[in-house]
Amino acid sequence: MITWAKRQFVQYREQISYLFFGGLATLLNLVLAVVFRWMGFSTFWNTLLDNLVCILFAYLTNRTWVFCSQVKGWKAVQEFAAFVGCRLGTLVLDVALMWLGVDLLGQLVAESWQDGWFVLVKVVTQVLVIAGNYLFSKWIIFRR
Repeated sequence: MITWAKRQFVQYREQISYLFFGGLATLLNLVLAVVFRWMGFSTFWNTLLDNLVCILFAYLTNRTWVFCSQVKGWKAVQEFAAFVGCRLGTLVLDVALMWLGVDLLGQLVAESWQDGWFVLVKVVTQVLVIAGNYLFSKWIIFRR
């Protein structure tokens, strides 16, 4: 049983690591979003700021533990620029979906449900963002 589990982990290490660190980044994103909402930030600024923090967190974890990048010097700068560039694409997706879900459709939700609706929309957008980020990371940024 342990040998089988070990083989599976070795075979799917990248995907398992991405899910683990992606889960941490998503949790960080959700916590920051709730804190920024509590602080009174608009949906736009909330989403922008929580994404910027999470982009830095995700780059460090993806580079080090998920894709095990060893590039240095100018190649590392290019890798970081590609990472940020791709993440800015999913940031635009996140901002647009949050605007649509919270600011536009959220007007149809009862006042007592606004905070729950905000979190629900944020969770749904994060699923789409995670999928996009993995594809960008796998095929563009950290390709071998």
